[in-house]
Amino acid sequence: MNSRTLQKTSTLIAAGLILFVLSLPLTAQEMVDKTVAVVSDSSRFELITYSDLLWQLALQPNTPIDPPRSEDLNQALQVLIDQRLFALEAERLPRVAPTEAEIDKKINDTLAYFPSPAAFEARLKTVGFDSIQDEAFQHIIAQRVAIDKYVDFRFGSFVVITPEDEATYYRNVFVPEFRRTSPGRIMPSLDEERKNINEILTREKTAAGIETFLDEAKRRVSIEILSEV
Repeated sequence: MNSRTLQKTSTLIAAGLILFVLSLPLTAQEMVDKTVAVVSDSSRFELITYSDLLWQLALQPNTPIDPPRSEDLNQALQVLIDQRLFALEAERLPRVAPTEAEIDKKINDTLAYFPSPAAFEARLKTVGFDSIQDEAFQHIIAQRVAIDKYVDFRFGSFVVITPEDEATYYRNVFVPEFRRTSPGRIMPSLDEERKNINEILTREKTAAGIETFLDEAKRRVSIEILSEV
């Protein structure tokens, strides 16, 4: 990269970081201390800050955050890189902002992994949020909901499972596994298991589509790690 290009990139990063910080309430601004990575395509970029990593760890039960471990921070970085790739792609499509009900559901789904709401809020306070109602925290969850909706639409809506797919899975996977784990029991028919098999195959095809997208996106966009964690 020549000096002129490097200067332009640095300017864009700095400008983006300033805009990002100014868009957050004071409490969250105090947590932003350095940019860890930048994910960019030809015209847009997404920043990942050290605070983003801490916020991600706060959502993961049984993960130390005071202080955080390097391996957990790096795992969180990979999660956030994937999310930024989805965010860049989602911006190409018209979007409806997440509703308050969708945000509340996402928060409640997250709470289910923690011993109590109080325990979860204690983790949030450790990384700079006042509570579940903190404006910055609500903004982060809204972003996650938007990404979830895009992923469901992009990779789940168009999955097609044929009767042949179901029959093949039943014959090659379900039957041998059932015989291994439930000897002596009557074998359920394909029709009895069809719904479950369809759901399994749908999840598998969706996951395969997501993996393919991420592999291709990482070759197409620029991912710069600016600070080791």
